Amino acid sequence: MIISMKPGASREQIERVCERIREMDFEVRSIQGDERVVIAAVGLGNVTHAIEALRSVEGVENGVPISAPYKLVSRQVKDERTVVAVGQTSIGGGEFAIIAGPCSVETEEQIMACAAAVSAGGGRFLRGGAYKPRTSPYSFQGLEEEGLKLLRKAADEYDLSVVTEVMTLGNVQLVADYADVLQIGARNVQNFPLLKEIGATTSCPVMLKRGQSATIEEFLLSAEYIVTNGNPNVVLCERGIRTFESVTRNTLDINAVPVLNQLTHLPIILDPAHATGKRDLIPPLVRAAVAVGADGAMVEIHPDPERAWSDGAQSMTFDQFAKVMNDIEPYVELWKAGRPELVGLSA
Repeated sequence: MIISMKPGASREQIERVCERIREMDFEVRSIQGDERVVIAAVGLGNVTHAIEALRSVEGVENGVPISAPYKLVSRQVKDERTVVAVGQTSIGGGEFAIIAGPCSVETEEQIMACAAAVSAGGGRFLRGGAYKPRTSPYSFQGLEEEGLKLLRKAADEYDLSVVTEVMTLGNVQLVADYADVLQIGARNVQNFPLLKEIGATTSCPVMLKRGQSATIEEFLLSAEYIVTNGNPNVVLCERGIRTFESVTRNTLDINAVPVLNQLTHLPIILDPAHATGKRDLIPPLVRAAVAVGADGAMVEIHPDPERAWSDGAQSMTFDQFAKVMNDIEPYVELWKAGRPELVGLSA
């Protein structure tokens, strides 16, 4: 439920409302606003009775139930867009975030070259897999902690933020020690113990990828697991869903972006590399990500895609990446002009 306080409600009145909420077996999960405070509460109590009782508390203007099955990530709770701070930059703020790097960290030379290309192109985030979930047990599984060390070294050298995947409960803290953003891959989008662990044990920003067969509601409920366990710093990533079409690896669900922008305050980015599996399709889809209202895009680059240890077919060369970054500049300017809430913001 959402309890709206009257304009200028005192701190004592707000605290009294929170106390009454807890007495009725609900938890206060967020308090938004300054002049007009909105309190979000979740729990298993009688919502109708609680709202009626709270309306009589001094300082309360109104109370309404949250109709969506996901509560804290809903725009009913928070209408303004969330900006997830990542070091000196952000996702969901005044810049269109570009996350780029290789599918897998292979060697120090390779990841350093990628970091240099990301920085030169104007990107602020270096991606790379140190732990790789692979369909085949015979495929390259990643360099593990050594890969994390190389990622961190390369990112620090070029003043970039690290985005990398965490796969298991036991590795959450280890990966968080090296990463600036924890990626949860499509295979783990409904690994609820992992989602709860990340929510409860770290404030590190999280990039949650949509599962291949996950509905938008299921996707948002997975995000709810992280937020309700204590970590509000979640970025959604649409990376393609499985359909009957076989020309591309998956089908990039472009319409998910405006739908999610209506349903949630969380930022959302697109990953056209994993959606299509084809490097030639990435440039137009990055432009589409800007046009459709995404907060960023994640792409794969490699110094020599033909010799990549994984996913070379969807990895762009450095020259191709530089061209994409140059080509989207006018689109990004239009993107900023179409979002008046970003005026005055800078990452």
